[in-house]
Amino acid sequence: MIYLTGSSGFVGKSFLNYFKRDNVRISSRGKESNIDGAEVVIHLAGKAHDLKNTAISQEYYEVNTELTKKVYDAFLGSEASVFITLSTVKAVADDVDGILIEDHGANPITHYGKSKLLAEQYIYAKGIPDDKRVYVLRPCMIHGPGNKGNLNLLHNLVSNNIPWPLGAFDNRRSFCSIDNLMFIFKELIERVDIPSGIYNLADDEPLSTNELIVLIAQSQNRRPHLWHISKKLIENVAILGDKLHLPLNTERLQKLTSSYVVSNAKIKSAIGKPLPVSSREGLLKTFKSFNSK
Repeated sequence: MIYLTGSSGFVGKSFLNYFKRDNVRISSRGKESNIDGAEVVIHLAGKAHDLKNTAISQEYYEVNTELTKKVYDAFLGSEASVFITLSTVKAVADDVDGILIEDHGANPITHYGKSKLLAEQYIYAKGIPDDKRVYVLRPCMIHGPGNKGNLNLLHNLVSNNIPWPLGAFDNRRSFCSIDNLMFIFKELIERVDIPSGIYNLADDEPLSTNELIVLIAQSQNRRPHLWHISKKLIENVAILGDKLHLPLNTERLQKLTSSYVVSNAKIKSAIGKPLPVSSREGLLKTFKSFNSK
């Protein structure tokens, strides 16, 4: 029996669609630590990163930290043998210089990242019994049908035939397909030879924002519109935006053009199998699902 928290979220719903529902017991609010009879605990309940910056900071710690503590304590006191929880790469770093690996020194900036890191630290402070397996998964941005997230802005631009004006900037970002995430869940649940530990999750190939624009256009049978305006000109406009409170400022430009590459070498080595979905396949599937709405 699999005990699942966070069934109403995007990943939770995908989990229920992927695994047989009659083998999954869904937790109810306030009873997340009632896991009697479960063999596997999948802890997905959490407060996601707030893109609009309207969340109260304390909420992150109440949900991401304290709730994880309760569920993990219940797991340790139960007969369940497997515990899998979703953390995030943002528990380590908000910006990455190079490629992010698991032993990178953690220095989160946001309350989201800090609350997730505190949950990780609690798990390892409590320890992992020899007869149990514990997996802390750090995915980068998860995407799939029904979940737009940060890809919403780009999709709207292409859908409205608005050119992408930052084509001169070359960045690389990692993404995580929901199909690859479900595949990893299945491997971790069913196999006993994968060591406990912290694992980054990402698709194999990081893609540039320009490549995302091309894929979105491809999903709509459109021609992509990429404008390669001088970087210096764009940067000067962003500086002006700081002073005049324009939509494009230096902070937003940095977010739109920065790189965030995540290594998946450790999880792939542990599983010993290729991921079933390529980066482009997964994103194209996601973008096509947006078009049907």
